Amino acid sequence: MLKVYTYANCSTCRRATDWLRSRKIEFAEHPIRETPPSVAELETMLAAKQGALKCLFNTSGRDYREGAVGEKLATLSTREALALLAHNGNLVKRPFVLGRGVALVGFDEKTWAAALGKP
Repeated sequence: MLKVYTYANCSTCRRATDWLRSRKIEFAEHPIRETPPSVAELETMLAAKQGALKCLFNTSGRDYREGAVGEKLATLSTREALALLAHNGNLVKRPFVLGRGVALVGFDEKTWAAALGKP
């Protein structure tokens, strides 16, 4: 079963979960702000993104901008950056999906259809 981290007020997350439901794909939804992905889950996503750490960050979010995370990111080790994400779900790009050999971050219908085999 897919594990899908979402934020209730995020229209992209709602579109993504509607897309999953319309294709009858089972998933367990988790509130990303209250229960962010674990460091292990973030490591799995990072590997799927070929080490592109910035892909895991919600760069348009207020916490990212106000915390000047973009500037700090260059000086953080991967371990420090993943710990930061694991402690602040607002910083994690969403939706964040893991399971069944699938690792997706953000919602792009074509990418999701290809990854999940559901056009």
